[in-house]
Amino acid sequence: MKAVIMAGGEGTRLRPLTCSIPKPMVPVAGKPTMEHIINLLKKHDIKDIASTLYYLPDSIVDYFLDGKRFGVNLTYFIEEKPLGTGGSVLNAKEFLDDTFIVISGDALTDINLKKAIKYHISKGSKATLVLKRESIPLEFGIVITNSEGRIIRFLEKPGWGEVFSDTINTGIYILEPEVFNYYKKGDNFDFSRDLFPRLLNDNVPMFGYITDEYWCDIGDLNSYLQTNFDVLDGKVDVELDAVKKMKGIWVGRNTIISDDAVLKGPCYIGSNCLIKSGSSIGPYSIIGNNTVVSENTSIKHSVLWDFNRIGGNNQIRGSIICSKVVTKELVNFFEGSVTGSETNISSCVIVKPDIKIWPNKYIKEHSIVDKNLVWGTKYSRLTFDDRGISGEINIDVTPEFASLLGSAFASVMGKDLPLVISSDGSKPAGIIKESLASGILSSGVKVINIDDIPLFVSRYATRFYKAGGGIHISSDSDNGNKVYIQFLNIKGGDIERNKEKKIEHLFTRQDFERCNASELGNIIRVENFSSLYVLNNLLQIKNIERIKSKSPDIFLASADDRALDIVSLFLKDIGCRVHCDYTFKEHSSLEEYAKKIVNDIKDKPYLICSIIDTDGIVLIDNKGRVIDRDKYSVLSSLIALKQNANTLVIPHTSTMIIDEMAKTFNARVKRTKASNSDFINELLYLSDTNEYVYLQYLLYFDPALALGKITEFLIENSLSLFDVVDELPEFYMCKEEVNCSFEERGRVIRQLIDENNNDVLELFEGIKLNTEKGWTLILPDNSRPVLNIFVEGYCQEFAEELSAQVKEKLNFIINNK
Repeated sequence: MKAVIMAGGEGTRLRPLTCSIPKPMVPVAGKPTMEHIINLLKKHDIKDIASTLYYLPDSIVDYFLDGKRFGVNLTYFIEEKPLGTGGSVLNAKEFLDDTFIVISGDALTDINLKKAIKYHISKGSKATLVLKRESIPLEFGIVITNSEGRIIRFLEKPGWGEVFSDTINTGIYILEPEVFNYYKKGDNFDFSRDLFPRLLNDNVPMFGYITDEYWCDIGDLNSYLQTNFDVLDGKVDVELDAVKKMKGIWVGRNTIISDDAVLKGPCYIGSNCLIKSGSSIGPYSIIGNNTVVSENTSIKHSVLWDFNRIGGNNQIRGSIICSKVVTKELVNFFEGSVTGSETNISSCVIVKPDIKIWPNKYIKEHSIVDKNLVWGTKYSRLTFDDRGISGEINIDVTPEFASLLGSAFASVMGKDLPLVISSDGSKPAGIIKESLASGILSSGVKVINIDDIPLFVSRYATRFYKAGGGIHISSDSDNGNKVYIQFLNIKGGDIERNKEKKIEHLFTRQDFERCNASELGNIIRVENFSSLYVLNNLLQIKNIERIKSKSPDIFLASADDRALDIVSLFLKDIGCRVHCDYTFKEHSSLEEYAKKIVNDIKDKPYLICSIIDTDGIVLIDNKGRVIDRDKYSVLSSLIALKQNANTLVIPHTSTMIIDEMAKTFNARVKRTKASNSDFINELLYLSDTNEYVYLQYLLYFDPALALGKITEFLIENSLSLFDVVDELPEFYMCKEEVNCSFEERGRVIRQLIDENNNDVLELFEGIKLNTEKGWTLILPDNSRPVLNIFVEGYCQEFAEELSAQVKEKLNFIINNK
């Protein structure tokens, strides 16, 4: 049998390790990762090997040559442009004359290939994927198989709501050549995204071989370190070019270790090294070949490559040091730091935690390196949640951080269109806004800078100016030190998850474009945009004269004074008498405030009482009934239907009552994933061709126009809010949550699927279980270690019973591995 090693990866997330070598050449325990893979193939009598190359191919060819030195026959196929995983293998078409195995050159494994091949043959499979259980599978492709091992579904790098299993695709495939008949040589296509779904659709036999043997994708710096440590722990069976001197200590040929040097296992020291007097090589240390460690230097939990010269009295902790690095006396490297190849570090230097030094740098003596040496600013990790990126001002979110973030965002969104940047008018948000703007301008992108507006107005501004996207910064109403940075797409919705990932990657490696002085972007400062917003949107209300003739009373409250002022101004301009309460921010929660004002407004002549919240509006009718978000979803759907909407867009978690309502109006229902981001983007996308969907967007995400539209609807139909709420059909929903660590989620979800009949399961997002008593949706939370449970029953008793049953089942699975 032949093999194809895919070795074209750049390894951008591993930079600066991969600045001058491709990812397969990154060493693990003294050898390039690809060499470990070649040894594995040879161990299983696979010696005819092709390697597909793209990034820095010469470094691979020069090292391995024809493969004879390693006991194999190597043939190379170099791509002139990226062809995708499938396209790169098909580029070696003349090599593929029989069953063959595809394996990545940048992941470490000791899988028994003979067993996998035997499984492939016994199943009569045309494509067998090697699968493995992974506790947190978000960065991998998930593969779902039936009880016979046949593949029934693929999910490429899913969100938590799509984690239906913990069985991931390792990128190791056993294939028959005919599976490539869908494509021709030179085509760009991917195995997981393109080829395998087509095979599945055409019912071509595909099976998953699940292994519990070692496999680790060396995708980022943390996994790289851990893979090296796993070798030292014996968790993976690989060949080491060293002799085991004592328990847990391996030493290569011609290495000299001073008698008073201290070695504590597990550790690995390569060939031709010199460990001088008084030095300490501590646990989980790997030192490459031809390296000198000078007197009294201490190394722990670190990986050093080849040809390094480490000075005396150095302290190296939890660090990676690439090749040909020279350090002088008294240099300290702290946890998470990475030093690129051919860097010279003078005496008495401190390299702070998590700092990345790119190759070929010179660092002067007594320096404290607390900034990445790429663009000269400090590295921080980005984490997106439902409100973008958040953190404490000048701690998590600094002006330097914001400037880099602006550059990363501009690089992802492109230069063709300007970007809107806005804030809520608070001082912390204003500081971060200016820094973000600087980063965008430095990338050559124009900025439209707007002060003192809430998020819903910023969404409108992005569409109004036909911008390429936007950023809105706001302060937390309860914690003035916390800021939120929300990113908007071209339609004013939230940016898509794939763009979030691109921003994360660009920010992490600081590999974004900067321009010269002549190409710097321009900034346009806009004042009093909120008045323009109000003026333009008056056109959305068709019967202002009727409203003015009735002059209805509206009660408003919000923790955001600016939002309250803008909504109040809009409602006054359409003819309402508005009564604003600015005391909301004095209460600890919306629920507490709502309880307080119910008695104050009950039986008062208000047409509408509304609390404007971060996520939309909460209504209270004139009998004191609070219309929560579930009921508001039904209310807004009814209003849209009564105004001839032919399509309703609602989140996956909404009540099925809306579907029943839609049937009576001959309208269809389109459900989205549960997140605000997916919901708002679907509404805005469909709004281009359906004005009634735009009405729904306004009712959910624009409080000024939502209240304006509801006011117009009530006045035109001579109704009170109480009347409309009374018309809503009864439904019975509840929400619970169960604590579940991120590591356990995949296993729990997979087991839940295995234990339930596929006929009653829906896997659109999370797991939806349909029963004769109602439905239950189990949806992993994106940012917290919990499983959210949404339940709807045909009566309250059924809803509570279903909820209790699912909670009990989940807790049982979690506690019984």
